[in-house]
Amino acid sequence: MIRRATIDDISRIAEILVFVKRMNYRPIFQNDDYSFGELQVFTVAKKYKKPDILKNILVYDEGIVKGLIHIEENEIVELYVDYFFQSQGIGAALIEYAKEKYPVTFLWALEKNVNAIRFYEKHFSCNKTKKV
Repeated sequence: MIRRATIDDISRIAEILVFVKRMNYRPIFQNDDYSFGELQVFTVAKKYKKPDILKNILVYDEGIVKGLIHIEENEIVELYVDYFFQSQGIGAALIEYAKEKYPVTFLWALEKNVNAIRFYEKHFSCNKTKKV
């Protein structure tokens, strides 16, 4: 089930974001100070607890939150699926839901994040994907 995130989801959202960002971005940037210093569940939870951010997040929930999508206006700002639940159609379901319910026309991915680019090209029109 895809639903709007609530305050009760904050710790799970933060847990997903921290772990997946470490797995995806640490190999690219190799910045341990950020990956294991600044990027902490408590810090991320504090940031996402703000109502102006939380109201724009949808979660994929099957008794446990397995993924999330963060939409701002017409942009998919973030799409993360818990590492242990990847390749199960969760990201695709979140993208499809977002395309049906919101006027999303834009997203971007780091050029070195080839897995994300491959995923977006498959599930989101590639002419709308900007590589940075």
